[in-house]
Amino acid sequence: MGTLPGLRNSDPMSGAIAKSVDVKFEAVVIPVGDVDRSKEFYTKLGWRLDADFPFDNGFRVVQFTPPGSGCSVQFGTKITPAAPGSAQGLYLIVSDIEAAREDLVARAVTVSEVFHPGTPGAQFQIDGVGRISGPAPDHATYGSFATFRDPDGNGWLLQEVTTRLPGRGSGNLDVGTLTELLNEAEKHHAEYEATAPKHNWSGWYAAYIVARQDGKTPEEAAKDGKIHIEGGL
Repeated sequence: MGTLPGLRNSDPMSGAIAKSVDVKFEAVVIPVGDVDRSKEFYTKLGWRLDADFPFDNGFRVVQFTPPGSGCSVQFGTKITPAAPGSAQGLYLIVSDIEAAREDLVARAVTVSEVFHPGTPGAQFQIDGVGRISGPAPDHATYGSFATFRDPDGNGWLLQEVTTRLPGRGSGNLDVGTLTELLNEAEKHHAEYEATAPKHNWSGWYAAYIVARQDGKTPEEAAKDGKIHIEGGL
């Protein structure tokens, strides 16, 4: 019998408790018909291209990561038997649904209007049945959506989340990774501190680490730290 993530399994014979192992969801594979067309589309979204590896036997894998995401998307040739366009209900979590939709429109992506479900599960209905125009009342967290599709018809679902349910934090950093980030931040903060106005170092560190989690370079993250301290964020 299994156990919930974060809990431990007990050995009924010895009474020993085994330490659980972190299992992080890294990537989801989507089926596409034209790899280069899909690569062009996801580049247009502003997602980071992580890899494009072709092989002599015809296998090819392409990976993109949305800004700020701990999970990536993969597609290619000889990578899945699923029919192109059959991946549906792929969640993209955003803190501002209207701003996220406007960004897609600016990138010439066809996207639905913002809506909230009038009936349970309406966000998954391709024909739009049960959707009510506009965001959820008071922008209730988890309640507002917009949808778009890639060239093959794979369906993406923008969902606005402003306050997460208990235990649903980002959780992407382990102790080793966070230690490396803090050491890196310390180095760049020391360079900034030499000429910086008096400030609380924790604010600079926070802005730096958030920027690095969003995929920015150390130099870009240091600029974000400076802006956060001196104004502009």
